[in-house]
Amino acid sequence: MGKFKLTLSKEDIDVLNSKIGLKHLLMDKTLNYEKALNQARYEIRLRDLQTELIKLQNWVITNEKKVVVLFEGRDAAGKGGAIRRITAHINPRYYRNIALPKPTPEEAGQWYFQRYVNLLPKKGEMTFFDRSWYNRAVVEPVNGFCTPDEYETFMGQVNQFERMIVESDTYLIKFYFSISKEEQARRFQEIKNDPLKKWKMTPVDERAQELWNEYTKYKEKMFAHTHTEICPWVIINADKKNKARIEATEHLLRTIPYKG
Repeated sequence: MGKFKLTLSKEDIDVLNSKIGLKHLLMDKTLNYEKALNQARYEIRLRDLQTELIKLQNWVITNEKKVVVLFEGRDAAGKGGAIRRITAHINPRYYRNIALPKPTPEEAGQWYFQRYVNLLPKKGEMTFFDRSWYNRAVVEPVNGFCTPDEYETFMGQVNQFERMIVESDTYLIKFYFSISKEEQARRFQEIKNDPLKKWKMTPVDERAQELWNEYTKYKEKMFAHTHTEICPWVIINADKKNKARIEATEHLLRTIPYKG
């Protein structure tokens, strides 16, 4: 303990002496300084970013802007957790978090993008999609939920669809949370072992490791075709959840030209 203490800077000591630092330091009976320091730094940084997100939302509301943020990635990549941190303190009246279920028979008979169009933000609103229309680019073809023709039609329309969104005075950000096969397996096991999280595992999740290479093939085709100048993909290395959440939030704040 003494040896590690010598490596602490004055800034490190100030962080550990803060309320957040002491909380994490005392939570661990082994007094793991490094772990407590990392977690405290994360929470302090996240709090600062969440303060900026409030300013960003106020700018969106005041200037009647529209913001759409897509969160894509493999199962258990941490998309939902990142959205929860981003939206934790902003005004719920002016944003929506969308995680759509399987299409109804009526929706299945519509133009594929129709149900997403109905959920796009009005002036002064932000919409966060926990998975989006890109289900048809990866999840659906891998699992046989769409036909090859439906897949090709989607790929032929998606770039123009996104261009229309952007040209309608809307900010569109596309995040892809990328995790390793080993990390996905670890997270699946963690979910299965937690009685409060077991419900998250779906039949699709159960086959994700087995179909890893198929997912990779379609993911690469998606990037090659839909990473455009007007709507580029932002790839987040998500093996470390806290780092991924900070990176995504920082990118959002950099991209929207609010006055911060």
